Amino acid sequence: MNTYLEGRDDDCVVALQRSVKRLHFGSWEEKEAAATEIKKLAAEDLKRRRTMAELGVIPPLVDMVGSKVVARQRLAVGALIELANGSFTNKALIVEAGILSKLPEKIEVLAETPKQEFAQLLLSISALANTQISIIPPKIIPITASILNSTSNIKTKGSCLTTLYNLSSVLDNASTMISTGIVETLITLSSVKETSEKSLATLGNLVVTSSGRKALEHNPTVPEGLIEIMTWDENAKCQELSAYILMILAHQSSSQRQKMAEAGIVQVLLELALLGSPLAQKRASKILQWFKDERQMRVGPHSGPQTGSMSLIGSPDRDGDEGKKLMKRIVKQSLCKNLERITRRANGGDRDCSKVKALAISSSSKSLPY
Repeated sequence: MNTYLEGRDDDCVVALQRSVKRLHFGSWEEKEAAATEIKKLAAEDLKRRRTMAELGVIPPLVDMVGSKVVARQRLAVGALIELANGSFTNKALIVEAGILSKLPEKIEVLAETPKQEFAQLLLSISALANTQISIIPPKIIPITASILNSTSNIKTKGSCLTTLYNLSSVLDNASTMISTGIVETLITLSSVKETSEKSLATLGNLVVTSSGRKALEHNPTVPEGLIEIMTWDENAKCQELSAYILMILAHQSSSQRQKMAEAGIVQVLLELALLGSPLAQKRASKILQWFKDERQMRVGPHSGPQTGSMSLIGSPDRDGDEGKKLMKRIVKQSLCKNLERITRRANGGDRDCSKVKALAISSSSKSLPY
């Protein structure tokens, strides 16, 4: 007998032994009863979860998930969620048992509650992406995307978005994720405050890849949507993430810098550089510096846009003088439009007011507080 079972409560030991036996050799009714008991016992103790896995309960539970009976599927999924809790080994055993091939083919047509349970199980499995156990099949990505696109439940959306974030932390998954069209979904959800932070975090992982950057650049709502998010004063994290994505896009694409300028990003960046969180201020100031600096220079791969022979915002036809005049005009216009709004948001603070006054009397972009 397993050493863990020795000395344990007799009723618990008997229940566990009975459930394992029924799960392996019982009828469907007995298997269902066993799954219910295993879920209850697994929820109580991590060592017990490990012992159950050693006794081989995971493969038959995974087989139950492949049943055509929804109630039976849900019992098995509930037991697997509990078994996976806190144990990377059990998570790996669930994947090795072929859980992704057992999920319903049209998972998007299920009722909300079963979808939420499947999303929770996929979330648990996705935690393996951040470990050295690299056994998650790519199939998990389209399944998760399918649930995300078909649910209206915020909790289910949250589970799916966290799953995608975990998977996006592995850059090799980027091309598969993008091929599902998930970037468009994430951009849409980023504009919804309940789902914005998780969506932006995943986009932040994808934008550092070539395919992810292209997908963002080709979306018709970029950069305007991301610029709008930077105005969310009540959500500093979203401001920081949006500024990060825009910083990557501005660094790599002269056309994006041009689009950002036309969309009025300088106004928003000026305000964020004054009143944002320390990280948001740093990112906003860095982007502003790129717009400000009209000189041709040689920079490192992470120090700013590779201007080469380009002038201010990537236009090869502008010379330095024209770029300088254009930037002065943009900055002056931005300041005039934003001084009153910035003053209000500064809440009368001496430090911020002094910055505003300094900007007001300045006639040159070189006086900006970088």
